[in-house]
Amino acid sequence: MAARKDKSQSKAAAGIDARPWIEKYRPKTLDEVSSQEEVVQVLKRSMDTANLPHLLFYGNPGTGKTSTILALCKELYGPEVYKSRVLELNASDERGIDVIRDKVKNFARVQVSAAHSTTTTLPTHRPPPPYKIVILDEADSMTSDAQSALRRTMEQYSRITRFCLVCNYVSRIIEPLASRCAKFRFAPLPSSSLLARLTHVAAVEHVPISPEALATLVEVSEGDLRRGMTFLQSCARMKGAGGGGGGEGVEAAAGGAEVLPEDVYEVAATPPGRVLDGLLESCKSKRFDRIENTVTEIVAEGWSVAGLLQQITDRLLTSPHTTSVQKAELALQLSDCDKALTDGADEHLQLLNLASRMSAIGVTA
Repeated sequence: MAARKDKSQSKAAAGIDARPWIEKYRPKTLDEVSSQEEVVQVLKRSMDTANLPHLLFYGNPGTGKTSTILALCKELYGPEVYKSRVLELNASDERGIDVIRDKVKNFARVQVSAAHSTTTTLPTHRPPPPYKIVILDEADSMTSDAQSALRRTMEQYSRITRFCLVCNYVSRIIEPLASRCAKFRFAPLPSSSLLARLTHVAAVEHVPISPEALATLVEVSEGDLRRGMTFLQSCARMKGAGGGGGGEGVEAAAGGAEVLPEDVYEVAATPPGRVLDGLLESCKSKRFDRIENTVTEIVAEGWSVAGLLQQITDRLLTSPHTTSVQKAELALQLSDCDKALTDGADEHLQLLNLASRMSAIGVTA
């Protein structure tokens, strides 16, 4: 116990920040939000007029939805009144109808303190707005009854409370609730934005990483910056690079081996291109024994069959060497395999069946 305490104290004394990088580099202002320029511009105009509507942020994971609303709240209220003006409920909280009726309603109904609004001055030289904000992260996981109860609360206390719903699937938000909010779609981050941000973090954390590995990191992230940051930190720890990092303005520990594309594939559990190449070569041979050996090797190495299906889809369904008839037949086989895997079928048998069908179809890509 004492040794563990001494170790943590030595880390603190050395200025090492052991937080996950997705938290360490979370945007603190709207200007730091990556790639969502249109959303940021609208929110800035709303800040200038102090007339913020109810908000509905939706889009793919890792595109900055939660970070944007948190940055907005920090700019609106500053550190002094942030905790008293912002209520955040995420997926780890119980958010059934009882919580909406009790916790959320009790927070929403409390009047805003006039003293804070008149005496507190933010760095932007304007007082905090005369309303509170309730953030409901992953709102699409709320039950329909809880959403219906929230609708009445939004109507009743809209003068002193604004709501921000954050979700991945806007179709899971009931229409009466969605119609009361200004909707903002967060698109997947373009490769250029992902590359710029990951390059910056790698430089600050002193992580030696090859340009090819950075390109691979962008590829496996699929527009999800949170996933890319997590993979980068995992690669750094695996190679002994970065040393935890001191963050921006603090000298991080250098050293460690260079991160290579193979390391990224391993951390992301994504099969590298050579795995798919080997499978396609086996399919073209039309020899079942060779196909079986290749499939057995892929499964034994622990590669994700679901990830391999995605790679097959991306390569073969867009290949100029695959005919329209072959693409149609392949799409049916891929969908059957994907459903079977989702239902819990054996990965080895499903991949073997798919590879045999691909061989019969005659894929050449």
